[in-house]
Amino acid sequence: MQAQILRLNKAGQATDWIDLETAACLYTKDQVLWTYGESSVRLHGGYSRLTGKQSVLDVASVIATEGQIHSKDQRTPHLCNSSLFRRDGHLCLYCGNAFKNAFLTRDHVIPKGQGGKDTWENCVAACKSCNNHKGCRTPEEAGMKLLAIPFRPNKSEYLALANRRILTDQMDFLTKGFSKNMRRL
Repeated sequence: MQAQILRLNKAGQATDWIDLETAACLYTKDQVLWTYGESSVRLHGGYSRLTGKQSVLDVASVIATEGQIHSKDQRTPHLCNSSLFRRDGHLCLYCGNAFKNAFLTRDHVIPKGQGGKDTWENCVAACKSCNNHKGCRTPEEAGMKLLAIPFRPNKSEYLALANRRILTDQMDFLTKGFSKNMRRL
């Protein structure tokens, strides 16, 4: 898996993950305004026919670039099971036990059969046993206690949830934008 670069807008807000090739293009177009952290990836290019030297470009792990301050994409981050399970720390939010992804399910706190929606605020990670026991009932109806209140991650939190291989500098930057709701990843 190739390294991902955390891209920020010129106001310093995290916007997305980009690949090394895209980052290199931004550097060569002089669109990188500033960088954060000490981590970088060194890219080796071609050899100059005039000097015989190979070109080298150091790409920082976090870069701020020219562009819009406000992202055009202000929608709620996409809800998927892997991000949901990471948000909930791979814990069943009913029994509190830790599970691998294969043993977790998406539970709707207010069941879809009772009008509940498939949103971050209505979904939690649940082990198969707890989800089966709860069925198409609310936690109260099933006599179960919810261990945490589900929440919609903000942009920084979602970017952390969406990438499995985050460098220390990148996580350090993202955690500054985490809400009090976000658990340690």
